[in-house]
Amino acid sequence: MRTNIDIDDKIMQDAMRAGGFKTKKETVEAALKALARQRKSQRKILELFGKIEFDPAYDHRKMRESKIK
Repeated sequence: MRTNIDIDDKIMQDAMRAGGFKTKKETVEAALKALARQRKSQRKILELFGKIEFDPAYDHRKMRESKIK
């Protein structure tokens, strides 16, 4: 899909440098893919809300202390 968008030059340069991308198109496509993956993961996590049962007797502080020693 051909689209014209106005993107701040500094943000684009930072993103290209951070991702090691050579083109603006490559940078934007990678960012959009990352956003889509992140949102999909968040939806999966939200679907689990209320479905996971935790053991009320579980003592997380005790587990932490045993790992420190």
